[in-house]
Amino acid sequence: MELHITGDPAADQLLSNDPFALLIGMLLDQQVTMESAFAGPEKIRTRIGSMAPAAIAEYDPAGFVEIFKERPSIHRFPSSMASRVQDLAATVQHDWNGDATAIWNQDSPDGQEVLRRLKGLPGFGEQKAKIFLALLGKQCGLQAQGWREAADPYGQESTYLSVADIVDPESLIKVRASKQAAKAAIKAAKASER
Repeated sequence: MELHITGDPAADQLLSNDPFALLIGMLLDQQVTMESAFAGPEKIRTRIGSMAPAAIAEYDPAGFVEIFKERPSIHRFPSSMASRVQDLAATVQHDWNGDATAIWNQDSPDGQEVLRRLKGLPGFGEQKAKIFLALLGKQCGLQAQGWREAADPYGQESTYLSVADIVDPESLIKVRASKQAAKAAIKAAKASER
């Protein structure tokens, strides 16, 4: 698996090689660009020297916020997102023995079960869980039965709806256009309600 999300070879390599880093990137993907969110794990790794869930979970919370604030910042909301990353790390460490892949592999779960497990993670609501499930299925080789249906609409083939569909600069442009069209449709619908 080789992901191409951030435009930064080191950040993309970490995402490709470390499932927990990929999970953190997905967590950070809100109110910042996708590239910035998914580059976050590499910044964390560089600054604290580890991507191990235990190391992140046990890091001094105030110090972890400072790591998020360091320039270039990891996220535009350093305090809340640092806390969420540490909560996610603690959950992966305690509930999944520090192995993020157990969330989608342990006991051979089907797509609905993987979705349920993802939604049980701190910071993962329905949409974020579906997008991550689609990313696992489309780019990371997840074979769980029914994953496409569980990730709907993000699991559909030949779409450009989310980070799950980004494989090169061209697909990034298509995903961005799709997101902008969806936002415009929501805005227009709200305007017509007035």
